[in-house]
Formats: sequence, C-alpha cells, structure tokens
Amino acid sequence: MIEIPAWALFLVLLFAAVTALDRVLMPSVRWYLRRRLERAVERLNKRLAFPIQPFKLARRNDTILRLRYDPEVAQAVLDHAREHGIREDVVAQQAERYAREIVPSFSAFTYFAFAIRAARFLSRTLYKVKVGAQNNAALEAIGSDKTVVFVMNHRSNMDYVLVTWLAADRSALAYAVGEWARVWPLQPLIRALGGYFIRRRHNTPLYRKVLARYVQMATEAGVTQAVFPEGSLSRSGALREPKLGLLSYILDGFTPGQSRDVVFVPVAINYDRVMEDRALINAGKRQGGRFSLRPILRYLRLLIWQKLTFQPTRYGMAAVSFGEPVSLSEFIRDNDSDSGVLGRDLMARIGRVMPVLPFPVIAHAVACGVRSRAELLPAIEARFEAALAAGAPVFLPERAFDYTVDAVLQTLSGRRILQLQGDSFALTEEGTALMAFYAQSVAPVLGDFEPPCAQENYVTTQYFAKYPF
Repeated sequence: MIEIPAWALFLVLLFAAVTALDRVLMPSVRWYLRRRLERAVERLNKRLAFPIQPFKLARRNDTILRLRYDPEVAQAVLDHAREHGIREDVVAQQAERYAREIVPSFSAFTYFAFAIRAARFLSRTLYKVKVGAQNNAALEAIGSDKTVVFVMNHRSNMDYVLVTWLAADRSALAYAVGEWARVWPLQPLIRALGGYFIRRRHNTPLYRKVLARYVQMATEAGVTQAVFPEGSLSRSGALREPKLGLLSYILDGFTPGQSRDVVFVPVAINYDRVMEDRALINAGKRQGGRFSLRPILRYLRLLIWQKLTFQPTRYGMAAVSFGEPVSLSEFIRDNDSDSGVLGRDLMARIGRVMPVLPFPVIAHAVACGVRSRAELLPAIEARFEAALAAGAPVFLPERAFDYTVDAVLQTLSGRRILQLQGDSFALTEEGTALMAFYAQSVAPVLGDFEPPCAQENYVTTQYFAKYPF
C-alpha cells in the first residue's frame, strides 16, 4: 500500500489525460477532419475552372521546411554567412524566420465559406458592381495544366475584395500583401485566405531568395495567384510603371519546355469613387509619405452610420474587365526573358480594357477645362461615343446624362470640391487635384486631358505607342 497526497494523484491523472489526448485522440480527430476537408475540396474542385492545388493545401510547417532546405536557399545561406562572417546555423535560422513570415496557412473553409460571402456583401453594399470584357472563351481555353496569374492595376484596397468575389467561380487566389496588413486581426485572416506577406523595405539578398523560391514553388505547383505590378496604390490615378519583383521571380524560375506554362490574365479595375481618394492625393503631395488606413476606417464608420440611419450608401459603379491572356512560353519565344518588356506589355493590356465609368468621364471633361453645365453635357456624350468606338468596356449612367450631370455637380459641391455659380462652376484647389485623379483612370482610353482637349484627341494612341505589344 502506497499513500500519496490527493493533489499528486490529481496531477498524475491530469498528465495521463493530456498524454492520451495528445498521442491518441487529437491525431485521430485531425485525421478525421482532414479527410472530411479533402473530400470537400474534391467536390469544390469539380466546379472551379482552376482547381485548388495540393501545394496550397499542404501543412504550413511542411512548406516552411521544404523552403528552408531548398538547395538555392541553402546556397544563399552559405553566401550570406561567408559575406558577413556569421555562423551558418545562425543564418539558417534567419532564413527559416523569413520562410515563416512568408508562407501562408490556407483554409478552404475560411476562404469559400466566409471570405467570398463577406466580399460579395461588402462589394454590393458599397458599389453597383459591373463586369466588362470577360473573355470567357479565352479563360476557358486555359488548361488545368497551366498556372494562372491575374495581373491587376491597383486603384483601391477594395481591389482585393472585388476580384476575390468575382473570381470565386474560377479559383482561390493567392495575393502578395504588403507590410501594412501585418497587424492583428488582419494578419491571421490574410494567411488563412492564402495571402503571403512581402517586405518592400528592410529586405536583404537572403530574404529575396527565400521569397523568390516560394513564388517559384507555388507557380510550378499551379497555384492561382493575383499580382499588382504597380506595387502600391496609384497616388495620381494613372497606370504606373510596373515594379518587376514578382514577375522577375516567375521568369527566373521558368524553363521553356520543362516548366509548367504560366498564363497571365490582365485585369482592369475602375471606380466611380475611390474611398481613399483624398488620402492618396495628399500622400502624393508629400514625397516619401506613408499611406494610412485611418481614412478608410473613417469611411467605414460613415458607412455604418448611414446604414443605421437608412441613408443611401452606394457610391456609384465599380467595374472589372478581363484582358487578353498572355502565355509565358509564347512570350519568351518572341521576346526572350525580359521582365521589363513583360511588365509593360501587361500594363498596356490592362489599359486597353480599362472600364469607362460615368464619373471618371465627367472628371476628364472637367480636367480639360469645361466649366459649365451647357458645355459638360455634349463633352461627356462625345467621350462616351469615342470610348465605344475604341472598343473599351463602357458603362453608361443608369439615368439620362443631364440628370447624372446635375447629381454629380451637387455631390461635388457638397464635398466642397467645386462652387456652383448659376450655370457655371469653379473648382477649388483640392477639386482640381481630384478631377485630375479620376481623369487619369480613363486616360488610356480617352487620352491626355491638358486643356484644351480637342475631340479628335479623345481616343489616343500615345499610351499604346509607349507600351507596344
């Protein structure tokens, strides 16, 4: 007979229960849930145009270890250690920290059961969502043996929400997200949605090698991705020169005839109203200024208040158009492996299918020097006709042009962007900058807007001469 205190017996039983739970019950539960998830993903893949690849569903820790022990990463670790005089094991730990920072933890349930529904609700609450050129035949012709990369212009943080929802019947997108989103609760949510974080500052050759190898692994495995070549939101409203980081990683890891072919799908996004417009314009005036999320939070707070007080909450149209896909193997055959040419080519294709919406057209006319209602109506009619003649995706106002012009002028007057003076109006300093911001979005179709804007210059070849393809 051995006597022990009651508290000791309690601890023994507790440790035994924890051990049984960890060694027997939890593995069984994980296996059961994983099997159910795999069956659900199999059913989901049958209705997706581009199925979810096993690489995306792999356990996060497995992908981190695979990336950590990749031969190219191991060579980069050795080079970094020799260059800086640091022990290899210390540099290897740093490479693993980079891998843990980058690799996502995709959850199909979170993406399709939560994110898609939330994106649909938010998009329809804020905007009247329109889809322009869809190129369904070209997209359906892309085989499942190819990797699809959606390449988009960056107008607003709503871009993520819109494209996530509109591409939900095709695949689950993997986004490259900047450091701004590495805050709770955004960071775990974005990881669960398959997004991976990238550093735009404070990176090293070792970090870039780890990031490059992850992008190349995902691309070779067929993971559908979404890329913003401009890198950040456009502060002027115009299409920007592409930053070639991610595109160059994909090109560097591609071997014609051996690698899985990559198909780039240009996506053009435009809005009647960008909720960050004032913040972007002010950030553009401050060289080196950092973009803040505070204006967006204030905007969402206003939206909630308008919902509670039953005020109208939509802010015009938001439109998305899909351009002509580009096969990487065909591109390399004609242009070699030049990421600069590829980036400019893709931006040009985005410009060709840029949605032409009512307010940007009005802004284009005002930026050209129109300062009265009588001149504004024929000016916007001529611009819509020119955009239609150019074959651009055009979305006309739902009501008559004269009603739309009056409503826009009253709204701009309420935002203190212009001052009404009978039939004419005058822009404030902020209004001039705002009109230029929105006019730039349709400049690829309607041309430059330095006054005077002659009607024959509404459709211009200047942009496409700069970015030929």
